Amino acid sequence: MSNYHFLILNFQFLIYLCAMAQEIERKFLVIGEFKSSAFAQSHIVQGYISSARGRTVRVRIRDDKGYLTIKGASNASGTSRYEWEKELALSEAEELMRLCEPGIIDKTRYLVRSGKHVFEVDEFYGENEGLIVAEVELESEDEAFVKPDFIGEEVTGDIRYYNSQLMKKPYKTW
Repeated sequence: MSNYHFLILNFQFLIYLCAMAQEIERKFLVIGEFKSSAFAQSHIVQGYISSARGRTVRVRIRDDKGYLTIKGASNASGTSRYEWEKELALSEAEELMRLCEPGIIDKTRYLVRSGKHVFEVDEFYGENEGLIVAEVELESEDEAFVKPDFIGEEVTGDIRYYNSQLMKKPYKTW
């Protein structure tokens, strides 16, 4: 059975699994220098097998590892949604990338500590060049966190900044 058929046959089961994990994050535009504060960085290329609003299936290659991620619909504020992720062999991720919708996200992710949290800062390339976004994952929607100096306007819940939307309507076209 091909990976594609496996994915289709088990899609509903995987959506069920999404209900078992929840991602809570806030997203911000970056307005200042952050690279000197980064303690790690990685190159990410990702595509979408499905970019339907409310249920995305993403294939990601992060440095030399692959991942399959399924995300459910966001809540009204855009802060929380279901997420399920599975690490794949690089060769499997490369194979699944061939099934993706047109468009690709290419970015470098920098990790920056601020207080007890880590901000993931994504610097985009290609059609999204010029866009830099920072996300912080939280334990609860009302959890306090220390904003680093490079944090600008909050864009949590603004679907234009979802990677699945940046693939369809890149930043350079706004």
